[in-house]
Amino acid sequence: MATLSRNNEENLKESRHNIVNEEPRDPATETSDTLLPQDVLCDSCMDSPIEALKSCLTCRVSYCEAHLRPHLENAKFQNHRLVDPLHDIDCQTCELHQRPLEHFCLLDGCCVCLDCENQEHQGHTTASVGEARTQIETELQKKQEEISQSASAAEIAIGKLQSNNDLIKSSVQEVCVIVEQQFARLQTTVEEARKGVVDALEGEQRTALRQAEGIQAHLEQRKSELMKTVAQMNKLSRSKSDVDFLQEYSEWKKGAADVCRPSPDINRMDHLTSYVQVVTDSTQELCDLILSSYNEKLKCICKSGTKFQMPESEPSPLPDPETREDFLKYTRSLTFDPDTTHQFLRLTEDNRKLTNTSPWHHSYPDHPRRFEHWRQAITSDSLYLGRHYIEADLIGEGAHVGVAYKSIDRKGEQSTGCIAGNDFSWCVGRNSRGFFAWHADAETLLDVTDLTRLGLYVDFHRGSVSFYDATGPMRQLHKYTADFTEPLYVTAWLSKKDNVASLVNEK
Repeated sequence: MATLSRNNEENLKESRHNIVNEEPRDPATETSDTLLPQDVLCDSCMDSPIEALKSCLTCRVSYCEAHLRPHLENAKFQNHRLVDPLHDIDCQTCELHQRPLEHFCLLDGCCVCLDCENQEHQGHTTASVGEARTQIETELQKKQEEISQSASAAEIAIGKLQSNNDLIKSSVQEVCVIVEQQFARLQTTVEEARKGVVDALEGEQRTALRQAEGIQAHLEQRKSELMKTVAQMNKLSRSKSDVDFLQEYSEWKKGAADVCRPSPDINRMDHLTSYVQVVTDSTQELCDLILSSYNEKLKCICKSGTKFQMPESEPSPLPDPETREDFLKYTRSLTFDPDTTHQFLRLTEDNRKLTNTSPWHHSYPDHPRRFEHWRQAITSDSLYLGRHYIEADLIGEGAHVGVAYKSIDRKGEQSTGCIAGNDFSWCVGRNSRGFFAWHADAETLLDVTDLTRLGLYVDFHRGSVSFYDATGPMRQLHKYTADFTEPLYVTAWLSKKDNVASLVNEK
């Protein structure tokens, strides 16, 4: 109290000194035209605003020279605390002790008065509000520099990515040229093999035709001889004398030609069938060899080429979170992207809540990122590097929430456009048979009967996506591990009417 009295006496002397030295003010001439926005006005002037001379922390009002006189001349106001004019004077005074907030508690991060410092914040490290501001501004400046450096690094990284994209495009074009050359070479080899088989078959044809021609010439000659024999036999039958007939027959028989029936068949079908079998079997073996060789080797190259290399930061050395408070440290505040929302989904609550309003659709403008078949929406911001935690409230059979790559198909009707049907999405949802986790069109039944709030935890560095029942104590429902190659986006799929998915913004 003694300290306060001394401070007030000093303020009274200072104020009186200022009044004596200052030129008298004419309130009539001090109108709003001469006041500046930063000036503090007298709270007691009703007709025309006048600039305040002092603020009273006890009264929590500001006074001009005329209305300040009672505080300077009346002993009843001697305990009032007068300071230079203050804007928002209520914010400068402790609500509990009615004293000025002159210090800052570094432990609790709040402004305190002298009584607060000696009572509730006793033993805490404090500093004057000026010193605290200087210290915090220094910290903010350092943080701003760090953020600026990070922004510059991000800009450089974006430039590198764009350059890398150009390099990838040009490299792929070069490789495509080589691939086309090699496949042209393969086609040339196949054409040579085809020509060789055709030439062999044409050779077989020429051989068979020559053989047939030779046999035909022989048969024609044989036919001529047989016709002569028939003529001789007809001549014998015309002999009138039995003795002549028998003698001529004996002579004819000595030189009679063989009358066995010639066979005109030249059967080469078995030989030609062997060609068909050889060509068919060899073609099948080569096709299988080519496809298996290309597929296996290309698959190995793709796996080694797309393996994600984590940039810059390393995995967190901290243990995995266990309690809900631990998880909330990694909370991300996300909203759904209106440009991706299906026509049957309604966005509310600052784009945090999705509701399936089928069959009522909303007149969203056409957009290349909008889902056209699957009733889904993804968030505007991604989950990339580090740890991330999101909570979502689900309502109804058919409500699903998970994460997916931005490259998910937005227009097609295939299952790959759904977060439950491809190998770059991971989700949890409910249907008529219960709660399931889905990945790559494979479902896993979850050991839970009722789930209203789902916890989604992503550790990007360790390549894990975990789902938790956040309705009560944290309980892990399922966990997936993968080598992430792209940033992840929280995605909601509402397959039935009145399904709801809400992103919870809670620290």
